[in-house]
Amino acid sequence: MNTFEVKAFGAASKEADLEQMTIPRREATPKDVEIEILYCGVCHSDLHTARNDWGGTKYPSVPGHEIVGRVTQVGSEVSKFKVGDLAAVGCMVDSCKTCANCQQDLEQYCLNGFTGTYNGRDRHLGQHTFGGYSEKVVVDEDFVLSVPANLDLAAVAPLLCAGITTWSPLRHWKVSKGSKVAVVGLGGLGHMALKLAHALGAEVTLFSRSAGKIEEAKSLGADQVVISTDESQMASVSNTFDLIIDTVPYTHDLNPYMATLHASGTLVLVGFLGNLDPTLNTAGMVMGRKAISGSLIGGIAETQELLDFCGQHNIVSEIEMIKMQDINEAYERMLKSDVRYRFVIDMASMKN
Repeated sequence: MNTFEVKAFGAASKEADLEQMTIPRREATPKDVEIEILYCGVCHSDLHTARNDWGGTKYPSVPGHEIVGRVTQVGSEVSKFKVGDLAAVGCMVDSCKTCANCQQDLEQYCLNGFTGTYNGRDRHLGQHTFGGYSEKVVVDEDFVLSVPANLDLAAVAPLLCAGITTWSPLRHWKVSKGSKVAVVGLGGLGHMALKLAHALGAEVTLFSRSAGKIEEAKSLGADQVVISTDESQMASVSNTFDLIIDTVPYTHDLNPYMATLHASGTLVLVGFLGNLDPTLNTAGMVMGRKAISGSLIGGIAETQELLDFCGQHNIVSEIEMIKMQDINEAYERMLKSDVRYRFVIDMASMKN
């Protein structure tokens, strides 16, 4: 298969800073869409992959799976897009398309493994995939999304990861007007959960360790803020919530939050991958039919539903724009939670 070269920013090894490099992209197949990347969001997963924190990173590593751009070429069999259209690409660029989960629009749970936008295996070239810290990307049209033209394109980018990661559980657990939803943690994921749950008509609560976030949380859609370290405040919301979206990315005690679920309520983990705290007390779960679950992004149809919903309700992420050349500094700031709430790269800076 023929390829062409594009500029990108990536890491040559786990110890290396990200720097400019050249990577191959495949020439568009009949089903492919070629996209000039205008903006790319910066996710914690980008940093962890570039630095091999989770193991298994293939180098050179070019991160980025929150991609917004404009179509520059389409294959002969493409029917959903034309040159000049706005388009987006999220965390997946392919899947087997044939397994039971793919057939149910659950490509994120592909039984044969979806192809990640970066650090996956390109089924066409047989090499690992490169992400959106680059000039262009070429993707099967089945994994390309339409972008509402009324939204701020840069602020759309984080919807492709932070947005869909919180939207998927809200939809799966059928959150609607009158639902009582709580969110643990106010960061890239948490602030999107507040916005989306509020727009769905839910009564929304933020659990936070900081009283300084009360006004900010309310401006994002929270009806109330409960300080999770205050036992009296936690007791006041016992047996209250239908759904808790837990966005905290490290091991933490779930017991206090489980007590705030009402019977048949669910706490869903979207921020942490690893071993749960072994001191989890299951008595309240058994006596109240309460559940702990997990959720990973969303399928393509669900992601398109999210983008359309955000277009209708004028919802985007809160972002700070950076130049591509500032990515290493942005990574260090992310480690300190020094961003409100998501970095987005202006890819025009690649041309300078």
